[in-house]
Order: sequence, then C-alpha cells, then structure tokens
Amino acid sequence: MSDGGRATPERGASPLVLKTDGIDVDAVRRVAEDEAAVAVSHEAEAAIAEAHACLLRHAGAGAAIYGVSTGLGAAVDTAVAPQGGDAQRRIVEARAVGVGPFATVREVRATMVVRLARLCLGRSGASTAAAAGLATMLNEGIHPRMPLIGSIGEADLAPLAHLAWAMTGDGPAETRDGRLCTGGEAFAERGLALPRFAPKDGLALVSSNAAAVGLACLAVGDAERVLSAALAATALSFEAFRASLDPIDPAAMALRPVPRGAAVAQALHGLLAGGDLPMPGAARRLQDPLSLRVGPHVLAACLDALDRARAATNDELASSDDNPAVLVEADRILPNGNFDATHLALSFDALALALARLAAAGGERIAKLMSPAASDLPRFLAPQDEPGANGFATLQKTVAALVAEIAHAAAPLPFTVLPVADRVEDYASMAMPGIRRLQGLVAHLRMLVAIEMVVAARACDLRGARLGEGTASLHAAIRERVPPLLRDRPAAPDIAALDRAIARGELQAFRDEASVCA
Repeated sequence: MSDGGRATPERGASPLVLKTDGIDVDAVRRVAEDEAAVAVSHEAEAAIAEAHACLLRHAGAGAAIYGVSTGLGAAVDTAVAPQGGDAQRRIVEARAVGVGPFATVREVRATMVVRLARLCLGRSGASTAAAAGLATMLNEGIHPRMPLIGSIGEADLAPLAHLAWAMTGDGPAETRDGRLCTGGEAFAERGLALPRFAPKDGLALVSSNAAAVGLACLAVGDAERVLSAALAATALSFEAFRASLDPIDPAAMALRPVPRGAAVAQALHGLLAGGDLPMPGAARRLQDPLSLRVGPHVLAACLDALDRARAATNDELASSDDNPAVLVEADRILPNGNFDATHLALSFDALALALARLAAAGGERIAKLMSPAASDLPRFLAPQDEPGANGFATLQKTVAALVAEIAHAAAPLPFTVLPVADRVEDYASMAMPGIRRLQGLVAHLRMLVAIEMVVAARACDLRGARLGEGTASLHAAIRERVPPLLRDRPAAPDIAALDRAIARGELQAFRDEASVCA
C-alpha cells in the first residue's frame, strides 16, 4: 500500500490477509495475542480507493455529507468545505478525551485490526493512506496509548481518537519493546512517513465501534478458556465428591435437549472414563446437592450464551458501521445508524448473567467439599496430623468475596444514559463499558475456578479413589503447580499459579472432549 503501509511481518509468520468480506473473532485474536502481521489485499485496497473516490466526487458536486461537508454531532446543520490535512487532524484531536486506565497491547491491537478490517469492506470512504497507517502500526509494533473510559457505545469516539492521534504524530504510543514515545517519533525511527489525512479520514478513524468489537473478540477467547477450565474443574469436583453420574446419563440429557447439554455431558463422561466413579455403586448418594447435580446444565447454558456472544461479534466483524456509508455500486452516500451496538451489548449482558450463575454453583461445590456433613471428608480438608489446622477454612471468605463481586459485575449497565451532543445523541448502547465489565467478571471467575481446582484436587488426595484418565491428567497438572497440602500454608500463590495457567489455556484440554468449549 502507499504512504508507508509496509506489511512485511517481523516475526516470520504469514500475515493475516484482509479482504473485502471481513474477518472473524479468531483472526482478531491472532493479530492481538500472537502479534501476527497484517496485509491488505489488492482487492481491499481497490475497494477502499473506489469508495474514497466516490465520496470525493459527491462532495465536489456540493452534496451534503455528514462530517465531510457538514459539522459533526449537533453541528450537522453547519456547512463546511470538504478538507483533509489539518481539518481532519482537528476532528481527531478534539475527540481525544479518554480517561482512566490504558488498554493493554493486545487490546490496542485488537481495536486497530478491527478498524482496519472494516475499512477493507470498502464502505467507509476513508483513503488508502488511513488504512495503510493502521497496517503500519500493527506490523511495526507501534501501539497507541488508548484510555478505556469515554465510549458510550454509539461509536467509540474517544478511544479511537487516541489511536488516530498517534497517527497524526503527536499522540503517545508504546513501541514493541515497551518504550513510550510519540507516534511521530515511532514512525521516524523506522524510516516511515506519517499518513497524510484526506477528507473523511479523521471521521472514519474515530467513528466506529472497533474498540468494543476488539475487546469483545478478546472477551470471547478469555471466556472460552475459563469455561473449558470450569468443565475440567467440574469433572474433578465430581470425582472429589463421589457424585452420581445419573444426571449426565445420555438418556437423561435426551429428555431435555437444550443447546450444548449433550456435548457437556459427553465431555464430562470422557474426562471421567477409566476411573472408579463410572462403576456401579461408586456414587455416595442417590441425589447430590444441586450445585453438582445441575452444574453441567448451568455450564451448558453458559456455553450457549458464549456461542451467541461470539455470533454477535462475528456479525459485527462482517459488517460496516460507518456513518455515512459509501455504496459505490449504487453511487450513493448513505447516512445510517449502523454504529449502534445494542445487539452486541445485549449478547454480552446475557453472557455475564450466565457466568454469574456458574460462579454461584462453583462456590457452593467448593463449600460442600469442605463440609464433613456433605463430603464425608475432614472439615475444611485440613491436614489430619496437625491438630487445629485451618486447612481451607479462610479460603471460603475469598470464595464468598469472588462470588459476590461476580454477581455485582453481572448487573447490566443502565439503558438510559445522559444525552450528549445537545441532546441529539439521546440513546447509548453502552457496549464498550459492558464488555469491559465482562472482562473483569471473567478474570474473577478464572480465580474462582482455580480455587475449585485446588480444593477438588485436595479432596481427591484424601479420597484416594482411582481417577478417570482426563481427571487424573488434570490432577497431575495441578500438582505440577500446586504441591499437596501437608500443613497449613498460604494458598494465594497456589491460586495465582493456576489462575495464570488457566489464562494461558494450559488447564483445559487434557482430553479431546474438553474442546467442547472451544
């Protein structure tokens, strides 16, 4: 591409080639998490150029085009001359009003690749130089400093303005080696010219829900990993409690064929196969507490909610949210409301509520394993050769705190928001804040699952029964990171070790059956 859009990957891997048909969640994660390079296809570059030419033609003919020949927001009634350069820079700089914590590198990369991929749909009217600037920053490891607070979900204006601000040369950025500098310094150090903004470039770079969609892609991946780990932890808790497998009998699941139900049951049977628990008479009770008996059903509901969140995110990635949109084939510049992300916000609200229910069940399983009346094991699973040992007694407080915080984080954000832009913008989806809230919820849930693994592994040690092939592999992986509890000791390092392992996807796929969550 022109204007410094070098697209040669630095790390040897083949780049993600962006075309005119969009990308999906996994492609975004590859660029964000693996730092894969990107390349804009000739087809996409041509589509971008054609849309920009169409826009300029209409603007030159005197058409009123929002943000190009008119002001923005409440100033839509003000005519302006279509300009690039400083006028487009001012659009960016006036909207760089974000506050709060800065996005991580992977969050910034996810946002940039989402915006670039949707420019490649050829509906924006941005120039090829603007697209090239995003590609350059991704491939050269120039990561703008992007504050995470400022979007209300009707285009992520503030966060995206900070990305574009770095492209002007003045905004702050972080290099791949972690050094802070301006975008201009980072481009110059690499011998690259900053992109020259053409008419609509400033608006196109900031008027999109790319930050919300980028974070959504990462949240989907994080939720997949924690749910896969939760499936494994549930199987280990079944072993630790010596729970009945009747509730996940294929015949029982067939009576109520809810989405993902049969798959979860099959995965649990696979993890437990080869151990004592599937043998006749192995279960201690006819019916177990509901946190065990219906735990798989709750997990299935969470996976179904995750499927819906992934689908909503992929729908966004395959569609344009530009206002106005450029329809080259119809020779039209079309104002629209496609920047609204209500459907995305609702799907992640539903996922948050589902995960909170999973947390409630998981917290109860942990408590039941520590209760002699429920588990027939020593109280708090304490070492028996140490009189008065605490065991995991105080850990119950951490569990209670996590479950409470998860429940609070699951509450949807307000659907009535203070109107802005002289009350023209009088509705907001709050998509980005809602997805950020879910990210925090998932992080708390990951710690709760780590605790369930610690406690269930200890209970299995005390029980002494033969574990299934999958649960035995999980138990061994836990013991690689967490030694047996032979005397009272701080549990925080053990939880942190498993938390990190779950986040990296190391405690989820000990058998193919556990990949039901992927």
